[in-house]
Amino acid sequence: MTKHPNLGSSLDDLLDEDGVRPQVEAAAVKRVLALQIEDQMRRRKITKSALAVRMHTSRIAVDRLLDATNGSVTLSTLGKAAAALGCRLRVELV
Repeated sequence: MTKHPNLGSSLDDLLDEDGVRPQVEAAAVKRVLALQIEDQMRRRKITKSALAVRMHTSRIAVDRLLDATNGSVTLSTLGKAAAALGCRLRVELV
């Protein structure tokens, strides 16, 4: 029986080998943040329009915030969303 050359390697190894790990991790973080914001909106019964008013921004800006594929959201916008939802934003390097 021949041993498969990739057996035992991790997804991180594959992403590193392909040189796409930072992009994949950034996309995953953005997706998680969008889901967390949507969850808080649902729990507090806050619509997109209401969140926009609380953030002093447009509904389109909230749509961009909730778009998991849009990586251009700033920390400032995330902080405004957190405050508007009664939450705190925590950013850390690991």
